[in-house]
Amino acid sequence: MKIRIASRESRLAMWQAEHVRDLLLALPEVSAVEIVGMTTQGDQILDRSLAKIGGKGLFIKELEYALLEGRADLAVHSGKDIPMDVDPEFRLLGFMTREDPHDAFVSNHYNSLAEMPTGAIVGSSSLRRQAQVLARFPHLKVEPLRGNLDTRLGKLDSGQYQAIVLAAAGLKRLGLHSRIRNVIDSTDMLPAVGQGALGLEIRKNDSLLAGVAGRLIDPVCTALVSAERSVSKALGGSCQVPIAGYATLNNAHTFTLRALVASPDGLSVIEKSASGAVDRWQEVSDEVIKDLLNEGAQELIDTAVQQFNG
Repeated sequence: MKIRIASRESRLAMWQAEHVRDLLLALPEVSAVEIVGMTTQGDQILDRSLAKIGGKGLFIKELEYALLEGRADLAVHSGKDIPMDVDPEFRLLGFMTREDPHDAFVSNHYNSLAEMPTGAIVGSSSLRRQAQVLARFPHLKVEPLRGNLDTRLGKLDSGQYQAIVLAAAGLKRLGLHSRIRNVIDSTDMLPAVGQGALGLEIRKNDSLLAGVAGRLIDPVCTALVSAERSVSKALGGSCQVPIAGYATLNNAHTFTLRALVASPDGLSVIEKSASGAVDRWQEVSDEVIKDLLNEGAQELIDTAVQQFNG
């Protein structure tokens, strides 16, 4: 079997595709793997927020077109970039073993957000990060930051920001551990849904590839990320609303799911959690969704969307 992987051409995306390629080549059924690189609309438009141009789904549309047109067989996506509703022409096989899902504080001058002085600028285009930074450190400023990982680090180094917040997984995958001043604990900043996990997508009816590539899927990680995604889907998760979700194992059989909804200014934050069996992740997710809605999450979401559209 020869497999063609569709991938964005950023350094991190290519690392992810090469990682999957190497794992596939270790399988006896796979004789060759080719990486088909392409630039997505999300990579090309950097002067506006993702929410303004269509959301994170813009990072995967061109990859999906390549699958549909037969130019590629498999797409590798960052878990946090995958829309909650996958087009019925495709199949999300699941998620591979997760890298560090936390956020990382990166700065050339400070060791943590707590050290930063009033008015200092933190770079991030994520409303989730913005809301959580402002909730704990209202004296700081959060300003937009777009571009691939190297671009963002370059903007920090040029002095445009005093610090930036990035996914720890990307920095670690590219060997940039030294740029991390500290990994932000999830009690201080709840990660994005699916952060640190890689998802594999194929054409819906490609049962042969499903059987082969499916061997790379981690069923426990898939259950945990599915629980996170279920919350985001139920709450209309998008780049317009600060929503976070993070599921962690308690032991081999049970897990805890934490999720939050916030106002973009961080003044209102609703966080809920629930625990249960991994194989009953949907029930745990439903409990968290119910608790968030009972505490007024829908009102926060509606207000955030109105502010965005207004």
